[in-house]
Amino acid sequence: MHSRLIVPLLCASALVFACGPLSRSAEVPPADVAMADTTLRDLAATLDVAVRRPEASRDVEFALRVTNATEKRLELSFPDGQTHEVVILDAAGREVWRWSHDRMFTSAVQTKLLGAGETTEYTERWAPPTGSAGSFTVVASLRSSNNPIELRHGFTLP
Repeated sequence: MHSRLIVPLLCASALVFACGPLSRSAEVPPADVAMADTTLRDLAATLDVAVRRPEASRDVEFALRVTNATEKRLELSFPDGQTHEVVILDAAGREVWRWSHDRMFTSAVQTKLLGAGETTEYTERWAPPTGSAGSFTVVASLRSSNNPIELRHGFTLP
């Protein structure tokens, strides 16, 4: 009797999954510095985006800051040498740049201890190709296996 219900339930769940809401990044007005933030159970995280004007160096700097929001020491566990990732998406959601592309990381497991209230920061810089303009989204993630974080933030290149 239960086997007759499996196929319709699988079809219904596939339909719900396919028609479910899509996550979209909020656009932000053009600015020199913009910030996204979140607070999880044990960690608070912010993502700063600084767009340098073309007359300067025409680049974008990203700073992912992760703070231990507890009163005790917190351990971040990483499955390999890559602690974070930064990905740039264009307005259509296509990947245009990935920080880790063409980089090598150790395969050794690593940990990082954060004291109560302590912050760690990961900064990266993207030099957009000539002629790049419009709306983009940065997706920055902490690749911790026990405390993963992902923040998205929209920005505009003039």
